Amino acid sequence: MFAVGSGTFLTGSVVFFTGYVGLSPVQIGLGFSLVGLLSLVGSLPLGHLADRIGGRRAWVLGALGGAAAFACYPLTSGFWSFLAVLTAETVADLLANGGRMVYTAAALPVETRVRTMAFTRAYLNVGFTVGSGLGAAALALDSRTGLVALVLANAAGLLVNAAFVSRMPTVIAPAAGRDDGPRPSPWGVLRDRPYMALAAVFALISLSDMIFAEIIPLWAVTRTDAPKPVLGALLAFNTVLAVLLQVRATRGADSTAGSLRLLRWAALAAAVACPVIALSGRTSGWATIAVLALSVLLVTGTELWASAAQWYLQTEVPPADQRGVYLGASRSVGGISRMVGPASLTYLAISTGGWGWWVIAALFTACAIAIAPVGRWLERTARNGAPHPEQPSPVAA
Repeated sequence: MFAVGSGTFLTGSVVFFTGYVGLSPVQIGLGFSLVGLLSLVGSLPLGHLADRIGGRRAWVLGALGGAAAFACYPLTSGFWSFLAVLTAETVADLLANGGRMVYTAAALPVETRVRTMAFTRAYLNVGFTVGSGLGAAALALDSRTGLVALVLANAAGLLVNAAFVSRMPTVIAPAAGRDDGPRPSPWGVLRDRPYMALAAVFALISLSDMIFAEIIPLWAVTRTDAPKPVLGALLAFNTVLAVLLQVRATRGADSTAGSLRLLRWAALAAAVACPVIALSGRTSGWATIAVLALSVLLVTGTELWASAAQWYLQTEVPPADQRGVYLGASRSVGGISRMVGPASLTYLAISTGGWGWWVIAALFTACAIAIAPVGRWLERTARNGAPHPEQPSPVAA
């Protein structure tokens, strides 16, 4: 339900903001840049809040807050009201996501957790696809009523989501080897250097998502002879692959070593995709379409393997009662790449005429090389407030 509502809104969000609210493209871009900064600084404290109040409660409150925010969108009439609602929506989304991850990690045993998250991702992709069709139907009405339907559908989806989540059983994450005593500072995660290094690797590999969503379409339109309708087919190809292969891609993500191996495969697939994309600028006709399809296959592999590795490492590495704050810190690091990535990738891939793809490939290759030493560093270093991994825990003793 969350994905259907979200997919419905995202399909026509730009049309809603320009046609209904009356915003200019510059105002829309500025608003999203400002909330991007909010996400950067707010992910960690909101993740800590999810740890403190519990995953289910944070998930429900976030979903209800998101529903309220979307219900207010039709009331906006200018930039400042738009920014206020967008800010509320962003805070609610961060809290809901943090709560969902905290709850999922606590509720599911480690041997089925990653596989369950993979099924969830597959269902989300199906929901987004259905939602995009509903959004297209709403846009076809070409009326203010259709635009209002976009946001109210998302609000309704979030309300249904909150209702179902509120009926789930309460699950409390165990303390990380502590019977009592003061809780460690949430800011201590920033001193967990190996975890932050791992978060940086994930952030760099996640640039492949921008390559698929933004750079490949721009490259295809400006540097290849591929017809524009091919872009829709490539998006559908990615969605089908994600639905069919996400669960299978989690094989091996049941240990730290296996997850790091999948992460290395993800980085290498992204590295290989870069020169393949560059090659499409030198082909013609059906060969161009085939090369672009191969590049989408590679970046989809990156997405699937990196997701599987991330689900395991971001739920098993942190102390059980600090998963929210660790996830928030990782998202803050990822926010930096989302801020600088679009402009940097566009310059390297498009403005250089193509040779910049080799620079991007070198970055992904460096990530693949760094994964093994970062993994060893991670395993021999104690987490924030948890016992050292080489020492027996107080509970076991």
